[in-house]
Amino acid sequence: MSEKWQCDMTTDLVTDVPLGQLLVQRGVLSEADLDRALTWQADHGHQHLLGEVIQRLELATEEEVVRSLAESYGVPFVSSVAKTADPAVIELLSRAFIEEHRVLPLFLVRGVLTVAVIEPSNLFLAEEMARISGHEVQVVAATRTEIENAIRSWLPAANVFVIDDIYEDIAEEDFSVIEREATELADLEEVAGHGPVVKLVNYIIFTAVQEGASDIHIEPEDHRLRVRYRVDGRLYEKLSPPHRMHAAIASRIKIMSNLDISERRVPQDGDFNVMMEGRPIDLRVSTMPGKYGEKVVIRIIDSRNSRLSLDQLGFGPQTLEAWRDIVSHPNGVVLVTGPTGSGKSTTLYSVLSEINSDDKNVSTIEDPVEARIPGVNQAQVNVKAGFTFAGALRSMLRQDPDILMVGEVRDGETAAIVTQAALTGHLVFSTLHTNDAPSAVTRLVNLGVEPYLVAATLRGVLAQRLVRKICPHCKAKAEPDERMVAMIRASGGDPEAVWSGSGCGRCRGTGYAGRIGVFELLAPDADLLEAIASGESLQALRTRLAEGGFRTLREDGWEKVAAGLTTPEEVLCAASQ
Repeated sequence: MSEKWQCDMTTDLVTDVPLGQLLVQRGVLSEADLDRALTWQADHGHQHLLGEVIQRLELATEEEVVRSLAESYGVPFVSSVAKTADPAVIELLSRAFIEEHRVLPLFLVRGVLTVAVIEPSNLFLAEEMARISGHEVQVVAATRTEIENAIRSWLPAANVFVIDDIYEDIAEEDFSVIEREATELADLEEVAGHGPVVKLVNYIIFTAVQEGASDIHIEPEDHRLRVRYRVDGRLYEKLSPPHRMHAAIASRIKIMSNLDISERRVPQDGDFNVMMEGRPIDLRVSTMPGKYGEKVVIRIIDSRNSRLSLDQLGFGPQTLEAWRDIVSHPNGVVLVTGPTGSGKSTTLYSVLSEINSDDKNVSTIEDPVEARIPGVNQAQVNVKAGFTFAGALRSMLRQDPDILMVGEVRDGETAAIVTQAALTGHLVFSTLHTNDAPSAVTRLVNLGVEPYLVAATLRGVLAQRLVRKICPHCKAKAEPDERMVAMIRASGGDPEAVWSGSGCGRCRGTGYAGRIGVFELLAPDADLLEAIASGESLQALRTRLAEGGFRTLREDGWEKVAAGLTTPEEVLCAASQ
């Protein structure tokens, strides 16, 4: 046992008072409660520890018992083990040791390893951890529940990969183990399992999730390999590993996503999971053969980014009120439109989270399921198995649903079933790929839905885009040109209140941090529904809407410019999509 450890424990150990009396002294238990617990313990042959008995009889919580023990021994108490743990130090103790003794290494500072334990008085356990880890050990107390939950988070089942070995910097010499381009299957499997390859792939994924990236692009070029992240809708180069690493990196990702590493002539799709900060991250992998080797794209689906309330999406007060009125209808079709990556799924998840309740059966059909919503029945299509949107929707209608969400209306068959579901009393949410809200009407007609049925079922259409927000750390006043000034004034904004980001370290020099929605909401009234039923053209519908004061995407964007949330360039870019 190290001198440091001996000093800590002999100094901090302040009491030999039995647990029961200790809890009484600290006001956690009354004398009567203690007598009751001791009697129960005796009646059951002393087969249970007193702390367990106290919790079983609900005389005190697990936290109250452990916190009192920690205070009596002068040991800190940790209430959130999973959030405190550093994944880079967990490997200092073996998985078997951690699971057997219910301990968890938290962090290593100046050669002292801090470990969460259930029993802070166990000197022999602390000595063993110091011997195994090779570091001085300082214990902190935590409840068994907290430690076990943290162990499940950081050491999950074998089919989930855990990011637990991240290097801040990866020196080029780390890659020297790979001397040649592997061409044989056995070689690929071997190099894909080498430490530097695993660490590099882990680093790429870990930093991408940390920086809020939605996609990772691993792109081989002639004598060069680059890794790019898509953050806030824009790609930027993160690092450029040695070109000879490409085959090993691609093979490592294929192994993780259960793809065929020997097949490099055709595209492949797969997926796998990682755990970060106690939450699962879904990763969808796509490979594509190219001139210089396979390009690998990893789509990051972080459920944390999909759990936003409607108030956080960027709606103006009037638009939000009207949108909430639309989604509260008992039946009908509600559509969200926009290009890929415009935030449609996030908006629908926010809606379902808000309107879901115990007295409703809410079901979804998605491709893929991007976030889990408590209390909602979610299904994922599988085209290869014949489980399509249309087929899944037919089956789900036999499941007694109240509210349905169909990931996308892609064909006439799905559009027809969605319409029939709305006519039979269901509220159906879905998405369409159209440039604006009015175009959704003609899109449904083009898919084969009769105009009168569109008019009978359509409750509202929300078109949206995402624009980058100005970085708050480098935000400064800007001077727009005359054209911009005119546009801002036309939207009712103040051209003197235009801001931009000058670029700083926190926003990677872009001047932007995060994104916000720009919306236009079509809430059809009786006159518009009559026009839709009569088959009016798209241009006629747009003219009718403009005369009625319909607010377009661009107008909503200019309001956000005037509010200092985004820049004119972002609005012009979004409105042109």
